[in-house]
Amino acid sequence: MSKQFDVIVIGGGPGGYIAAIRAAQLGKNVACVDEWKNAAGGPAPGGTCTNVGCIPSKALLQSSEHYEQASHHFVDHGITVKGLSMDVAKMVARKDTVVKQNNDGILYLFKKNKVSFFHGRASFVKAVASDATSASQGGYEIKVTGAAEESLVGQQIILATGSNARALPGTPFDEELILSNDGALRIGAAPKKLGLIGSGVIGLEMGSVWRRLGAEVTILEGLPTFLGAVDAQIAKEAKKAFDKQGLKIELGVTVGEIKTGKKGVSIAYTNAQGEAQTLDVDKLIVSIGRVPNTIGLNVEAVGLKLDERGAIVVDGDCKTNLPGVWAVGDVVRGPMLAHKAEEEGVAVAERIAGQHGHVNFNTIPWVIYTSPEIAWVGRTEQQLKADGVAYKAGTFPFLANGRARALGDTTGMVKMLADAKTDEILGVHIVGPMASELIAECVVAMEFRASAEDIARICHAHPSLSESTKEAALAVDKRTLNF
Repeated sequence: MSKQFDVIVIGGGPGGYIAAIRAAQLGKNVACVDEWKNAAGGPAPGGTCTNVGCIPSKALLQSSEHYEQASHHFVDHGITVKGLSMDVAKMVARKDTVVKQNNDGILYLFKKNKVSFFHGRASFVKAVASDATSASQGGYEIKVTGAAEESLVGQQIILATGSNARALPGTPFDEELILSNDGALRIGAAPKKLGLIGSGVIGLEMGSVWRRLGAEVTILEGLPTFLGAVDAQIAKEAKKAFDKQGLKIELGVTVGEIKTGKKGVSIAYTNAQGEAQTLDVDKLIVSIGRVPNTIGLNVEAVGLKLDERGAIVVDGDCKTNLPGVWAVGDVVRGPMLAHKAEEEGVAVAERIAGQHGHVNFNTIPWVIYTSPEIAWVGRTEQQLKADGVAYKAGTFPFLANGRARALGDTTGMVKMLADAKTDEILGVHIVGPMASELIAECVVAMEFRASAEDIARICHAHPSLSESTKEAALAVDKRTLNF
């Protein structure tokens, strides 16, 4: 006998578990199916973000940042450290503890909100026709394959199956020498030489972790520009900081044959000047993007439509081509960001309940958690130029901010772009200390369609890093007070 639910969510990552909780809050009988396992084989909801992405990478970044501060910067504060060492195994164990705390937290939230959780892989069996003579109310039959096989029927299905790391053609991940983000988070000791292919978020963050711990890090990037999606002025500032730290970033390369052996990995490539080169490293992290994950869903059984990338096709409300089937997060169009998935999950749950969910793609913030941090929201200066939008720009350097001086971290700036006629904020771009936190004010301002003048007129605490945001807003009108 199948278990009946109003809503079945497939996938327990940020999009899935949040959708399940919100649907339950709205009075729905909800099930969530997730197959992720911890080291002991038990459930580990939270998806890529919690298990091998956002959460563990931030734990390693924090640990390695502490080590770097103690190694190179504490002395500036009068603190002398003798006999400093790094226990990588303990650092990784702490990371694992942080991950488990998040896994357990999600399981607690399911219990608190009366969401039925099923540990296993979910797949479509068939669409179920409504039949007034039976217990079935229509919807879709879902098979769960795990420790015990289950049959579920849901009137509404939310697909939140996430994404997988993209491998180089002909070079699969072995997670020992050729690493995805998963293997990169489980390196047991700092390699002497580490190679990365791709200078995106994962490449820069993982490169930063192991560079701080003593690895010689080389990043190979196929594009001719560094962080092409970032405002060019901000990207240039970030590149200067990374170069100074010792991250070697080569742009415009063409990767050729990759060989593995007892001594590590050998990467043949052609540099931007067309010269043949070879990079020999102990380990290679490949971070060239991610692909939507529909493996094992059995979409053919119900005729669910996928696009040429393998993503589930949805409309602006996250509806698929099938009635009562929705999809959110990395498995659909749009940026592959955990918080974007969460917003879509909430919006879909509310639409199922007859409400009007809200997701504004124009105000989704982006963050790279390196040092300096990089964060932005809205359009870049190069995008505004390409679109022919008349704009004003204002910048303010952290070098002129009192709190940044006290912190001992004055790298970077805040840059604000506003409409030349209306003064509405069109984009904010930050490179520097705590950019990930500072960007939130700008997201709120843009969501309410604020002007640069609005932020310029708001009192900001002194001394604080947020004063740099205010000063950038003042700079839009060429009237900074501290620079």
